[in-house]
Amino acid sequence: MVDDNQFALITGTSSGLGYEMAQFLLEEGFTVIGVSRRGTNLEHPQFIDILCDIKDEAAVEEMYELIGNHTDKLHMIILNAGIFEMSPLIETSTKEFADHLTTNVVGAFHILKHSNDFLVEDETHIITVSSIASRKGLANISAYSASKFALNGMIESLREEWSHLGVRFSTLMPGAIATPIWDEGDMDLPRDQMMSVDDFMHVFQMISRSPKHVQFPEVVFLHKKGLFK
Repeated sequence: MVDDNQFALITGTSSGLGYEMAQFLLEEGFTVIGVSRRGTNLEHPQFIDILCDIKDEAAVEEMYELIGNHTDKLHMIILNAGIFEMSPLIETSTKEFADHLTTNVVGAFHILKHSNDFLVEDETHIITVSSIASRKGLANISAYSASKFALNGMIESLREEWSHLGVRFSTLMPGAIATPIWDEGDMDLPRDQMMSVDDFMHVFQMISRSPKHVQFPEVVFLHKKGLFK
């Protein structure tokens, strides 16, 4: 449990991993600011639900103004929001490719760019939910993989820029996780080669509870059968 009232910002809390991480941090005693385009049904006295399209820089600036009504410090920032679609490169439209970059990279850029006034020196922990597809290009997910490679590069650069602040960065690179996203379209992939949401949360809990001087630059984890998608 946290020692005092600490604030965590999580993007993409409407469902899935973002929702689960928000629930866990609330149980840990954080005040959680959840950011998503459509909101969430999560109800808790220490949960603040903010509707925001992180692709829109002006909307992100307004979001931080709202956060400023509650706190001037963010002890944890979790970059989780993102999109994922599968298709061969020649069947991927320019719009679909650009949408991946705009949501998965530019959205995170907006969150980080405007977080500066809320950083707590030697304490703020920035956790990025990336993917194993950021280390290994995989067939039929060129747009997604490109966006995650770019996201990791931005985080690595910012780790150097903000080193004087003592901000720590941890980047999670999970393999496939069995969520409803795999039920969409024609993605018939074996679920027995995927991790569960609980598997992901096991790693997240360890990282979020780690001592303030410890960071995890790259944490790669996946099901032992090794499905890299």
